[in-house]
Amino acid sequence: MSLKDHIKIMVVDDMATSRGLVINGLTELGIKNITYENSGDDAFVALSNAPVHLVISDMNMPGMSGLDLLEAMRAAPPTAKTGFILLTGSDDPSLVQKGIKLGMNNFIKKPFSKDQLQKCIERVVGRL
Repeated sequence: MSLKDHIKIMVVDDMATSRGLVINGLTELGIKNITYENSGDDAFVALSNAPVHLVISDMNMPGMSGLDLLEAMRAAPPTAKTGFILLTGSDDPSLVQKGIKLGMNNFIKKPFSKDQLQKCIERVVGRL
């Protein structure tokens, strides 16, 4: 059984279109266990109840941003070691630096291809 058959990934994005693009990319990669949340706040609650192996979160969301979610996850023992990829459309290097300081595992810039998504994920969890 390959990693893509059992890895659990949560996609967090307040925009249905962006969320759908990530989910479609994951599905095309053969990943079967995908959940999603519309906000960082909802994601943090859901992760407390049902942990996953990897979170792919948008940066800009109302309420809790992607980096706020990352900071909350790293502070909570049940999610402290969960893989985290930040999804952003920004070219701001300080955003990436802040993410690294908070414990981000990787980031991917919008727009992205399926191959870029796969490489980004594999840098965090290993070969799919």
